[in-house]
Amino acid sequence: MDVDKHLAERVRNLRKAQGLTLERLAELSGVSRSMISLIEREETSPTAAVLDKLAGAFRISLPALFSYEAEDAFALPLARADTQPTWTDPESGYVRRHVSPPGFQSPMELVEVTFPAGKSVSFDSPTRGVTCHQLVWVLDGEMEITIDGKPWRLRSGDCLAMVLNRPISFRNPTRKPARYAIALTAVSDLFRRF
Repeated sequence: MDVDKHLAERVRNLRKAQGLTLERLAELSGVSRSMISLIEREETSPTAAVLDKLAGAFRISLPALFSYEAEDAFALPLARADTQPTWTDPESGYVRRHVSPPGFQSPMELVEVTFPAGKSVSFDSPTRGVTCHQLVWVLDGEMEITIDGKPWRLRSGDCLAMVLNRPISFRNPTRKPARYAIALTAVSDLFRRF
């Protein structure tokens, strides 16, 4: 599955569904109109930081940009390893593999990340309109995750719980790649009021 194609379609469809022009989405996100246009036409692979800004403007979580809408009631509940879509952040080189079965309706998602040695990525746009809970379970290596200025050093086997509502950065401070699993769920803030 071509993740860049999926991201292009998601950004374009979300923009149109919310009645946003390229100019208005650029204003809301802080991402240039030309960059958004390139993403929608699949002429560039956006960085994680750019996707984070777009997700914030859409009032969804970053993982929701990668998720696959429930296609129908008969979507398969199985995602074979060789069909799970992967995406590589062009800036940091981290690889994100969407493990959850695409199109199958579930309140949670599972993602595997391989993070290169010495690299980092920051997400400054907290999710708006949705509360996203995330667990990061380090499978191999070490990661440093900083949440709103507080660093957490994780080693193999450690698990960190977080709510994606403040700036977060991920950094591999070692000379070896790290691999971790992310389990996440999101609840619309609209539903939380009732």
